Amino acid sequence: MLASLIQIAVNPDESVNSRRERAASLVVAQRGADLVVLPELWPVGAFAYTAFADEAEPLQGPMHDIMAKAAAEAGVWLHAGSFVERAEDGTLYNTSLVFSPEGERAASYRKIHRFGFDKGEAVMMGAGEELVTVALPETTLGLATCYDLRFPEQFRGLIDAGAETLIVAAGWPERRRSHWTLLAQARAVENQAYVLAVGSSGTHAGVEQAGHSIVVDPWGEVLAEAGAAEEVLSVEFDPTKATTTREQFPALKDRRLGLAPRRLA
Repeated sequence: MLASLIQIAVNPDESVNSRRERAASLVVAQRGADLVVLPELWPVGAFAYTAFADEAEPLQGPMHDIMAKAAAEAGVWLHAGSFVERAEDGTLYNTSLVFSPEGERAASYRKIHRFGFDKGEAVMMGAGEELVTVALPETTLGLATCYDLRFPEQFRGLIDAGAETLIVAAGWPERRRSHWTLLAQARAVENQAYVLAVGSSGTHAGVEQAGHSIVVDPWGEVLAEAGAAEEVLSVEFDPTKATTTREQFPALKDRRLGLAPRRLA
């Protein structure tokens, strides 16, 4: 498979509409890839809390429509990153969208673990309640967003649900970049899965972003890593390696404290 991770820059001087159009153009430019992934909350910025309510949109709003069209034009599976969703009851969610190469919405995922320690996202947004996987012809994706990376039980649940490739869309801060790399490799090794972790660049509401999107194989080897600036990180990987790794080193079979796939309370 050929994956393209679009580490888009979030510039406060660029309008949300302009950035949507630019991101769509970047997606279309990846024609020939199998999978394209964007970061967390790239339309507004992961730390731009004061803009969340104003920029919130319904599930099938401008973000949905422009990304669906881009996926179809490029002919790729597209994880469109996340945006601020306003549900019918008014609750805000940090929601990711996945589209098929035909432009059909294949999945949506509401971020389960909200960051902020009783402020910011943690109090402004609702918590997702479902683990989400997406079956591609070549591999099954397990979806996670940024702060989720710190909670290994979520990833255990995703592999129990069949995930072989773990997608993490993030707006990770530069000051904790060492954790980003460490945790991406840890989630890959302990779950014997690929991890495709996509961050943004730029500065969101005064918070410098780490960038350094990374692709890690099921043995924890880094296959590719971006720098700090906006770029498209493209990497080829063999999705069957998750299966062969689990066969050659069947550590997952020795689990005693399993987390079965379930709806979270």
